[in-house]
Amino acid sequence: MPASGLVHAPPEMLSGMGIDPERIDLVVNTHLHFDHCGGNPLLPHRPIFTQRVELELARTTEHTLPELIDHDGARYEELDGEAEVLPGVRIIPTPGHTAGHQSVAVLRGDGTLIVAGQSHDNATLFTGDALAHRAGVGTPPSWLPRLLALSPRQILFAHDNAIWTP
Repeated sequence: MPASGLVHAPPEMLSGMGIDPERIDLVVNTHLHFDHCGGNPLLPHRPIFTQRVELELARTTEHTLPELIDHDGARYEELDGEAEVLPGVRIIPTPGHTAGHQSVAVLRGDGTLIVAGQSHDNATLFTGDALAHRAGVGTPPSWLPRLLALSPRQILFAHDNAIWTP
C-alpha cells in the first residue's frame, strides 16, 4: 500500500502490515475530501495537521462529509503555510485541487520522498509541469519550485500508482 493510503486503513489492516496503530502519533491529510480523511476517526486524539483554509472549507461548505471532520477525538493543528512537524518532515502548501491542499516532504539520507496527494492527478501531469518549469515556459503551479528545490528522489500521488522520479 502506498504511504499516502496508510491513513485510510483500519487498525486491523495496519496491524496486518506490521504497523501498530497505537504507534501513530500524528496525522497529515493532503486535503480533507472524504477519501483522504476517512481514516481520521480511527485515530482519535492525535494531532491532525491541516492548512487553516482547508479546515474552514471542510466546516463551511459541502467540501467533504462533516462526520469525518468534527468526529469524537478530533484534534486539529491548523497551519498557515509551510511547517516542519517533526525533524525532517515538512508540510508544504500545494493549493490547486483544493485551496488548502498540502504535500508532505520527508527528508531522508537517501533522498527526499514527497507525498503530493492530488497536487496533480498523476505523475505524468507532474512531469509536464516540472519540464515546463525547467524550460521556463507555460504556467506551472507557483509552489512547484519549492518542491523541486528539495531534490525529491520520489514523489507519490494519491490516485496514481506511478511514482515520479527525476
